[in-house]
Amino acid sequence: MNRSELHLYTAHNCHLCEVAEDLLQPLIEQQHLVLRKVDIGADADLKAAYGLRIPVVVLPNGVEKGWPFTATQVKRLLTGV
Repeated sequence: MNRSELHLYTAHNCHLCEVAEDLLQPLIEQQHLVLRKVDIGADADLKAAYGLRIPVVVLPNGVEKGWPFTATQVKRLLTGV
């Protein structure tokens, strides 16, 4: 994973995933990050791993934060504060 990327595991018609993306957008802009949305629907392994937990954000260092989360929590994880 690239140092400047956040991955957001999501699925089609996932309202909470849309909320999470909107919540992360200002942080992404402030931190000059790229958001990569990963739809788990077409991958059985991803569906098994994340199906009941989405949305899940994965930081560049591999740390995962499942819903519910706030932008402040994700920022703290990014900065180590």
